[in-house]
Amino acid sequence: MDLSKLKIDKAGNSSRAQRKGMAFYRLLAIVIILGAAFFFLKSILFPVHKVEVTSVSQMYPSQALTFLNASGYVVAQRRAAVSSKITGRLISLMVEEGSRVREGQVIARLEDADAASARDQAEANLKVARYNLEQSRADLREATLSLNRCRQMLDRSFMSQADYDACEARYQKAAAAVTASEAMVKAQAAALEGARISYDNTFIRTPFDAVVLTKDADVGDVVTPLGAAANIKAAVVTIADMNSLQVEVDVSESNLGKIKIGQPCEIQLDALPASRFRGVVHMIVPTVDRTRATIMVKVRFVDKDSRILPEMSAKAAFLSRPLKADEISPRTVVVPSAIVARRGEKTVFVVNGDHVTETPIRTGERLGDMVEVLSGVKVGDRVVVNPQAKLKDKARITIVAGQG
Repeated sequence: MDLSKLKIDKAGNSSRAQRKGMAFYRLLAIVIILGAAFFFLKSILFPVHKVEVTSVSQMYPSQALTFLNASGYVVAQRRAAVSSKITGRLISLMVEEGSRVREGQVIARLEDADAASARDQAEANLKVARYNLEQSRADLREATLSLNRCRQMLDRSFMSQADYDACEARYQKAAAAVTASEAMVKAQAAALEGARISYDNTFIRTPFDAVVLTKDADVGDVVTPLGAAANIKAAVVTIADMNSLQVEVDVSESNLGKIKIGQPCEIQLDALPASRFRGVVHMIVPTVDRTRATIMVKVRFVDKDSRILPEMSAKAAFLSRPLKADEISPRTVVVPSAIVARRGEKTVFVVNGDHVTETPIRTGERLGDMVEVLSGVKVGDRVVVNPQAKLKDKARITIVAGQG
């Protein structure tokens, strides 16, 4: 075979490559045109709406009735540092923080050996005095009988005047002895009562029904009414009457004319944000704090709750009228601008990702700047504010920056 006659047709190969390249570019152009047409039609048929959104929230009806707010603290109006009436070493403490105590309950004891000994000695002295009184009374009875006999004998001239005078003197002495013995009995009885009081003072009792707030001394400490030394305790426990809790708030003196005794209030505690408590103005303290230009107002709790503790931070809302029974619980509310009328019913557009859902709702009363929602949405749902007429169910949206 003559290999020199074989050759490659370069022109044919080049033509086929050019045709393939042109086909690829044509296909690419068609894809780009179809994609552009798709997005163009999508933007016309399914437009993306720019919207502002807000959240469905919770509101207490009292917020619409509030004309003044003030902050302060929960304070027990009956509070006491319970201490001993005498100086002594603490040998027993029966309570701790949080213990509930009754009026007159023994909560601690001091050493009582010397007080008990003094009491026993006073009891013995009183017995001796009573014995001496009985003996003196017996002597008086004997002297009385003797005086009567002497008087009869004197009348019959069987006795001299001198002997009769001696008999009468014994009677008077016996009578004086009885009087002295009676006085001694009273003195010893008083001494015994004092000894019993001293012994009773070794028992530390609570002055009223309360809850123990702090424990200020421990077993082994020396307690005294004065607490002069650094290692001597003046108080054993600090107690507070939980039924006397009130909120003390500072109100600007310029707002004093808006408040009066008996004014209805609503109290909110920072420790219990989900709860609201009814209150009433109990007292306006007639003293102005000149440095802050404020007046202390005391708000009394209408409803008692065991969760309320002294020194809790509190806010008091002063109301224009008392709350009704159905105004105590919170309401679900939304801004009026989120509600539109469609097909004879009120609806809102709830945001679900990048689209909205048209949701019928049932509304209640107007609460200040908000409208109560009875059904249809829940707290936390995001809804469109001022929805446009062209906004439809399932429409695609984009949230305007800074909203929602």
